[in-house]
Amino acid sequence: MPSDATTPTAASSSSTTAVILAAGKGTRMRSQRPKVLHEVGGRPMLYWVLEAARKAGCDRLVVVIGHGGEEVQRAFADASDVLWVEQKEQRGTGHAVLQAREVVPPGPVLVLSGDVPLVSSSTLRQLLDAAAAGWGSLAIAELEQPGRLGRVLRRPDGGLERIVEAADASEQELAVTTINAGLYALPAPQVFEDLAALTPDNAQGEIYLPDAATAAVADGREVRLVTLEDPSEAWGVNDRRDLAVAHRRALDRAVEHAQNSGVTVLDPSSTVIQGEVEIGQDSVLHGDVTLLGNCRIGQRCVLHRGAWLRDVELGDEVEVRPYSVLDGAQVGSGSGVGPFARLRPGAELGRGVHIGNFVEVKKSRLADGVKAGHLTYLGDAEVGPEANIGAGTVTCNYDGRNKHRTVIGEGVFVGSGSMLVAPLNLGDGSYTGAGSTVTKDVPAGGLAVARGRQRNIDDWIERRRNQEKSQGEE
Repeated sequence: MPSDATTPTAASSSSTTAVILAAGKGTRMRSQRPKVLHEVGGRPMLYWVLEAARKAGCDRLVVVIGHGGEEVQRAFADASDVLWVEQKEQRGTGHAVLQAREVVPPGPVLVLSGDVPLVSSSTLRQLLDAAAAGWGSLAIAELEQPGRLGRVLRRPDGGLERIVEAADASEQELAVTTINAGLYALPAPQVFEDLAALTPDNAQGEIYLPDAATAAVADGREVRLVTLEDPSEAWGVNDRRDLAVAHRRALDRAVEHAQNSGVTVLDPSSTVIQGEVEIGQDSVLHGDVTLLGNCRIGQRCVLHRGAWLRDVELGDEVEVRPYSVLDGAQVGSGSGVGPFARLRPGAELGRGVHIGNFVEVKKSRLADGVKAGHLTYLGDAEVGPEANIGAGTVTCNYDGRNKHRTVIGEGVFVGSGSMLVAPLNLGDGSYTGAGSTVTKDVPAGGLAVARGRQRNIDDWIERRRNQEKSQGEE
């Protein structure tokens, strides 16, 4: 089972805590994985909730786990700022919050759900500000089809009257379109006292967190309501369809952020931006472009249809032509890659480099002005400035046991179809003849020709036909 959380030392009243409920089994996901580990926008749902809480200023993060808790902890093993507590019995949201009672110091507490990945830090800050003027606050949203979400019933003055779960609501109450978004800012330790006083008087026989807010209002305390400008922040993921919708919305947000930053996105619906991606002004993304991980795209770059980039750094005015794959690579300003090129991890291209169609570069450094236009593999290589690599060139870097490096000097001309058998050094300004298999170093300014002497056999076709005819007659 998950390790017990350590009770923290007393904190100041200014401490802000986020309690994140991540104990749900997610049966409707039809999965063996804990629900909060399913990914939206390239990250587990719980990741986004934790990040929103951090950016909202929470200095203490408490995650309540249950089913699959050990797996959740392993997935966030690097999150040293998270305290983990266990809900052994699934007895409702209020009961889940109570499990954190011993590790939450006095002060405001954000209560969030680990399966609501689209929540923003700005909304959380609004909740904290609103809570400071009352007993607490909760987020609400207007939905045309509220479904099975809890309804928020308001007094004539617009204040909170009570919250009713869909399973306990009457037909009239179900017609209400104002829903409880499941995002709260509540005071500790008062909220724990209110929850402890509740009884499971509902259809599910559970202790509901919203009942604490209803009880506070009945006791004359004010609960402020914060209306979400973007109702998607309240979207909870319960099945695979919900997951797809939330994922697409996360991608749309990233595209919108890029557009608002001065990037042209020509086909937003087919564009994928996820991870820590930065794109410079006046860059253009064509359709079906995918940017993943830690990408840094310079200004005035053009990424054509089908370009796929992960953990890539592009300088300014780089052109990535159609259907090229760049993974863990660096490309200098003014360079062009593709179409149908592949840059693998460790590929470092200088300024003004040209990589053409069906060229693959792996763990190699190409200096400024290098050209490799067609059908070439450069692996474990160092290529000097202005070198020209002919079509069909291969650096033969593997001897069956070890990898070896090829060093190609400045201004070298490598003839088409050259096999460069590493370890190998081609001196500055040297040439290799087309079709050569080069196994020895070439001095600066030298020419390497390593191919068998051509021999022509006259009338070979006629001889072959006659031979085949005679064999057939036999």
